Amino acid sequence: MVGNHSGVIRFYLEGFPGSPEFRHILFVIFFFSFFVTLIGNMVIIVTICADHRLHSPMYFFLGHLSLLDILITSTIIPPMLGELLMSEMLTMSFSACVTQLFLYLSLGTIEFVLLGAMAVDRYAAVCNPLRYTIIINSQVCLWVVILAWLFGFLFEIWPVYATFQLSFCRSTLVNHFLCERGLLLKLSCDDTIFLEFILFLLAIVILLGALLPTIISCTYIISAILKIPSASGRKKAFSTCASHFIVVMIGYGTCLFFYVKPKQTQAAEYNQVVSLMISVVTPFLTPFIFTLRNDKVKEVLRDGMQCYCHLFKGKPFPRYVSVTTVYILDFFEYF
Repeated sequence: MVGNHSGVIRFYLEGFPGSPEFRHILFVIFFFSFFVTLIGNMVIIVTICADHRLHSPMYFFLGHLSLLDILITSTIIPPMLGELLMSEMLTMSFSACVTQLFLYLSLGTIEFVLLGAMAVDRYAAVCNPLRYTIIINSQVCLWVVILAWLFGFLFEIWPVYATFQLSFCRSTLVNHFLCERGLLLKLSCDDTIFLEFILFLLAIVILLGALLPTIISCTYIISAILKIPSASGRKKAFSTCASHFIVVMIGYGTCLFFYVKPKQTQAAEYNQVVSLMISVVTPFLTPFIFTLRNDKVKEVLRDGMQCYCHLFKGKPFPRYVSVTTVYILDFFEYF
């Protein structure tokens, strides 16, 4: 039996099987996704902080959502990239595995709480426009974000602690690219039925608790939009919520499929695909969804590019940059 001694236990992550050539192809794909995710979300954060036109509750929440996407991908992808370049399995110490699982679950919990808060924000903007600045003011936004971060980190302390109090008598070989909780429970020689049931209830509290205000808000928003007489008014109102709806469907859909089930260890057969959706695909798509479908963000980015061209107009080097900028402006204009 392997006891719970943090200085002794080491977990071995199998990662992605296949030939070295296939693993190198995966490395290029995931590295590109990681790079685009970091750059895209950093652009969103910098743009929101720098331009006063984006100093509103919606973009305040979006900035924190982008920060969460950066942190989630930085927790998962770098070790995965290292494993793809190695000829051997990735070895993680007990404390590293605890840290990765805790950050992964905590940051995901915070993101769901923020998505629920963004849904309520959109409801107030569409259904109560005259009272919007009173209902969703700067103090409310600040407290929502503070409580979301505190709740996310505090809520996941016990589940992670309980998981690593188990004894791993079978093996410490994890058939995954991260320390995934369902597989860790499967490796334990202890009776995990009661723990799995508690984790199932906690997953319901998090996912459905955040999904409920989203569903209610979306229902009221759609009802209010349908009552707008002009087609242009309906389109404008819906455009303010469309990006949020898309992210919610992707995020909640994958996590409901993955976590909300009584037997957590059943995730061993398909958890890698779903985990890739949660930790790689969704953060990669989020910057494009929120920028290319948001007229105000596109306007700010276009103005920034034009200002950049104007500052360096007539200088030899930026002339090449200006050509690239024209293509970028045309790209944003196309969407």
